Amino acid sequence: MQFHKYQGTGNDFVMIDDRARAFDETDQALIARLCYRRFGIGADGLILLRNKPDFDFEMVYFNADGRPSSMCGNGGRCTVAFAKFLGLISDQTHFLAVDGPHDARVEPDGTVRLRMIDVAAPQRAGVGENDVFLHTGSPHHIHFIDPAEGHGLAEFNVYGTGHDIRYDPAYDPAGTNVNFVEVPADPAQPWPVRTYERGVEDETLSCGTGVTAVALAASQRGATSPVRLQTMGGELEVSFEQLPNGGFANVWLSGPATRVFEGTL
Repeated sequence: MQFHKYQGTGNDFVMIDDRARAFDETDQALIARLCYRRFGIGADGLILLRNKPDFDFEMVYFNADGRPSSMCGNGGRCTVAFAKFLGLISDQTHFLAVDGPHDARVEPDGTVRLRMIDVAAPQRAGVGENDVFLHTGSPHHIHFIDPAEGHGLAEFNVYGTGHDIRYDPAYDPAGTNVNFVEVPADPAQPWPVRTYERGVEDETLSCGTGVTAVALAASQRGATSPVRLQTMGGELEVSFEQLPNGGFANVWLSGPATRVFEGTL
């Protein structure tokens, strides 16, 4: 079986054209082994592209631990690029993911723009004003770093603090992803973000649903659409419309999606 490796701002995926339904999606050990960076291909997740009536294709996503997961924004953008590579779409598409239908388009410069689900207003998380929660297709806890903490994002203990919040009983049983954000002096400048992802159980170079959640939460701190976000793997952009009830609609995640290599299992 042939596979392709794609990455979107360093968030990388094993992509498999499974329109023939030949891949055993119940074999979690196999998926985990393929994603393992020392003995496998190495990836933050594995994605199956499948046929789906009334859609151009279906995206089926698995975390690096081999388990089916919630929506992956960068994975969705990479799947769109993969579908274009396979000749299934031209520049626009309508596809199905675990959180429902999505529209997307590929710009002439290769940027992939993905329409995300509508999102409810941010919820307070914890006792302070620096933590909120949003669900952007996947659950995300967001911590805005307070200068009073005495350090910036570069020195922040993303793994340790992220691990503790991810497994906090408040988020049982599924847990949550955790994003750490440094507020720029000028809200029009890129917002630096680092993310601890559940299922990977470590920091990743980028997280699409995570930066989407950060951008929406940042609108309460002076950011206006579109919001630029700087991840460890590159820059992404999120545009949106804010609703009178505090929620968000017409949410688009934009950035690069690149084919890295291919091989045979």
